[in-house]
Amino acid sequence: MDDLQVKQLIQNYLEGQCTEEETALLESWYLKQSTSFGRPDAEMIERSEEMMFNFLENSMVEKRTVRLWPRIAIASAVALVVIGAYFFRSSFSTMDQENKAVLSADIAPGKNGATLTLANGRKIAINDFLAGNIASQSGVKISKTNDGQIIYEVTGQGTTKTEYNTLTTTRGEQAQVRLPDGSRVFLNTASSLRYPASFAKSAKRSVRLTGEGYFEVAKDKAHPFVVTAANQEVEVLGTHFNINAYTDEKAVKTTLMEGSVKVAARVAEGPVGGGSMDKVLKPGQQSLLTENGIEVTEVNPDEVMAWQKGYFRFYDEDITSIMRKASRWYNIEVEYSGALPKKGFNARITKYAGIREFLRKLEKTGDVHFKIEGRKVIVSK
Repeated sequence: MDDLQVKQLIQNYLEGQCTEEETALLESWYLKQSTSFGRPDAEMIERSEEMMFNFLENSMVEKRTVRLWPRIAIASAVALVVIGAYFFRSSFSTMDQENKAVLSADIAPGKNGATLTLANGRKIAINDFLAGNIASQSGVKISKTNDGQIIYEVTGQGTTKTEYNTLTTTRGEQAQVRLPDGSRVFLNTASSLRYPASFAKSAKRSVRLTGEGYFEVAKDKAHPFVVTAANQEVEVLGTHFNINAYTDEKAVKTTLMEGSVKVAARVAEGPVGGGSMDKVLKPGQQSLLTENGIEVTEVNPDEVMAWQKGYFRFYDEDITSIMRKASRWYNIEVEYSGALPKKGFNARITKYAGIREFLRKLEKTGDVHFKIEGRKVIVSK
């Protein structure tokens, strides 16, 4: 984030107007700032207070504002930052040498990035391109914005042949793409999306997903949007929904945020069980596709969408499920030692913290412990 974004987030936070996504970003920023402080002496505290006071005051007080923000409120905010940074640093001095060694082996969180494979087989590492044009094909211009979003824009008639592109993220990467029809797809780690470079000559807007993706589908009643993921198809006209179809999960989960979708279970020989297994979801509902068919439950969409909003949200979740998510985002190997805790965990953790901060919050429960060896995390009770 640049200075202007940070100032705005601080203002929103102190005024109680931060969204969950903004709070997660601010937590990440604060964590990075706090680690830059050493054990402060009196002179450092004074300099820090002056710096933060000016920073906050400039962000919240316009020159022509009649009612200034009370200095005591700003001073309190400064004190929280300085004192928080002090205790963050000083806590490390009390740890034994073994714990210091473990914590020093931090692993950075994932980031925006992906590989785009064009119809001709050309592979483009999105991280290697600055904002601007990436490629052109089938009457479509492909470009990248400053925030990493890939955009498809129709520039001409193109060819009569339908050409497919594939956007792929590895472990530790996430990406977003705006398709030619205006639909947006947010792709989670270790996932892929295969889609036509243009929908102009298609009766249906069909795409294929592996892994996890959140879809904001542009409305077009004449051309249904169909997502194939694992052994199911999801058909919509225009709505927002999330599909989790990782192969190492027990079920394919489709969660609806708004509008309606039809989920149909499919295998090579036809519908599961030899009959119709279609389910229509309402907002706040989630379908679970297993070998036994489709089950529909009520869920909290905010928990499902945590990954797309910048944080992890665990609600009574077992440690193996939590570590599967961590392994994808941090690109780590997970090993289990001995018996594991049977109780579920509840936590909200920013995705932009290093692995040690992620693990530290889980360890606070006293029910689980971790050890880092290179890019391997050993889990024990």
